[in-house]
Amino acid sequence: MNEQTSQARISRMKRILSDAGVYIVLIVYALIILVPFYVILVTSVKTNLEASNPDFSWIPQNGISFDGYKKALDMNPIVGKGILTGFLNTLWINLPPTLVGLFMSSMSAFTLAKIRFRGASVILMVMLLTMMIPSIITLTPSYLIYSELNWVGTPLPLIVPGLFGSGACLFFMRQYFAGLPTELVEAAKVDGLGDFKIFVLIGLPLSVPALISQLLIIFIGRYNDYLGPLLYLTGTDFYTLQLALWNNLGAYINDWPAIMAGCVVGLSPLLIIYLCTQKYFIKGITISSGIKG
Repeated sequence: MNEQTSQARISRMKRILSDAGVYIVLIVYALIILVPFYVILVTSVKTNLEASNPDFSWIPQNGISFDGYKKALDMNPIVGKGILTGFLNTLWINLPPTLVGLFMSSMSAFTLAKIRFRGASVILMVMLLTMMIPSIITLTPSYLIYSELNWVGTPLPLIVPGLFGSGACLFFMRQYFAGLPTELVEAAKVDGLGDFKIFVLIGLPLSVPALISQLLIIFIGRYNDYLGPLLYLTGTDFYTLQLALWNNLGAYINDWPAIMAGCVVGLSPLLIIYLCTQKYFIKGITISSGIKG
């Protein structure tokens, strides 16, 4: 009896030490991620004199100052449009291709997952192959094509290609739709629904978590895009948030509170969106059907 009790204690201690090790690793990993964000936030509310001090202080010693935010949000006519204008440009340039592209990718994914037709596997393979090609390889040909179409200098190169969806989104949504019971689709066909109505009335409502997670992933990627707008938007009227941040904060190159305040302003919308949709995002990336067992 004593031997069994001793083994149970040893087993319990091993389990406790194992759990403690896991928590320590997670805490260290969380600190590695969160500390830089804290440095950005605390620097943005410091005075310029304190922020320029080589001796970093974790808490503002000279009081909290919002001068950095005033400068970051100022619409400086010398360096171009302000950050708020850049944010609005980012929304109207990126939301249409994000929403329409997500719908097109989801419709294609549902077709490949639930509709049997010759050549479906070949189409899927070709779409997956497009994911293997680095975007930098197609950069020059794409620019030449858009230049011939007189699209350079307009938002069209940033909008039109995204309207047709993406291979990555198609693959993810296909895996999700593949988890839907085939009997559900067949029953809808017996009731007289066509393929498109089945997709709209059954496929989309059951895939809301996956759609939200893909919506976030696509929008965040387009929101953070710097190279595309830099390459195709030659005038400041269409500058997105990333270009507006670069141009406006370039005027405050030695003003660290203004630079960090601009970073906080740029990050805030994404953090708010993620916090509001966190439940759906985590549920959607598990790649399972919308049907509960």
